[in-house]
Amino acid sequence: MPVKVYVVDDSAVVRQAIQHLLQGERDIELIGSAPNAMLAAVAIRKRRPDVLLLDIEMPGMDGLTFLRQIMDEDPIPTVICSTLSTSGSQVALEALASGAVAVMAKPRMGLKQFLDESRLEVVQTLKAAATSRPRAGMKPGAAGAGSASVSASAASAKPRPAPAQSVAGVHALSVNKPVVMGASTGGTQALEAVLTRLPVDCPGIAIVQHMPENFTRMYADRLNNLCAMEVREARSGDRLQRGTVLIAPGGKHMQLTKSMGQYFVKVLDGPPVNRHKPSVDVLFRSAAEVAGKDVMGIILTGMGDDGARGMKLMHDGGARTVAQDEASCVVFGMPMEAIKLGGVDDVRPLSGMADAILRFDARA
Repeated sequence: MPVKVYVVDDSAVVRQAIQHLLQGERDIELIGSAPNAMLAAVAIRKRRPDVLLLDIEMPGMDGLTFLRQIMDEDPIPTVICSTLSTSGSQVALEALASGAVAVMAKPRMGLKQFLDESRLEVVQTLKAAATSRPRAGMKPGAAGAGSASVSASAASAKPRPAPAQSVAGVHALSVNKPVVMGASTGGTQALEAVLTRLPVDCPGIAIVQHMPENFTRMYADRLNNLCAMEVREARSGDRLQRGTVLIAPGGKHMQLTKSMGQYFVKVLDGPPVNRHKPSVDVLFRSAAEVAGKDVMGIILTGMGDDGARGMKLMHDGGARTVAQDEASCVVFGMPMEAIKLGGVDDVRPLSGMADAILRFDARA
């Protein structure tokens, strides 16, 4: 059965361009479109789509309000396609926190050329979104759901979840054992659920989250306001030390390096790997090369297979490797592929990841 897609965008040009793009795709059926949320609400009640392709900036009810309404009433996998996302806007991050499966940046100029060049990405995103399981009734501060506001003041005003108590003890404080993590679809919420439950003295953590340019700095700032430890967008040469979380910049790769017994990150350009930049495989492969058995790898929710081969290399080198279980994933793609390759030691629900990190940190 083809994936049924419904488009909500106030621009007739955009709706026509998307219709043109999806023509000829046997696995996708465009079942309708609307210029505003009110008309869309009526249409999708009559015929429920598998995926909603939604603009944010629209007259009347804006896309974010409509998204939250959908997630509260009858969650439909939703992909945001908006010009607001191009500048890494907070609104687009709010959409991810409110349950959107993915965000695609839509340029203000050259739309047809952009869609033509991005046809494969758009089609794959829509197909993967159809297999996702968005969470119903996401509330601010809920575990794994994210906050409904991404402003620094709002985030800092929220009560933080109580971090787990460190089980590492004095011994672990003298041992440098980094953690590397990779995530894609659903990862922004999943990472928040894990990181907010870690203590201030947690191991250094390097993260690749598939995200467009300009998003990652804002996302890191938001997590920094929610977490006990320091969270920031990575810069080349940053030391991965205890109590620090480094997030790969959108549009760049990140590798783990080692010098004089200490771990650092290297941020570099290069072609996409597995269609992604940053790529989880790039980070995981480097961790396997420089850290061996002294590193932990965690692969979280996401479409595709990025990170699966890198995790296998880590596993074969003696690293501790953990995958998120299917029940707690928004999309059980990346973890499933890593499991299939035999690169995973343990499969855990999202709620068990923080404990897994602390237990790894405590081992001799």
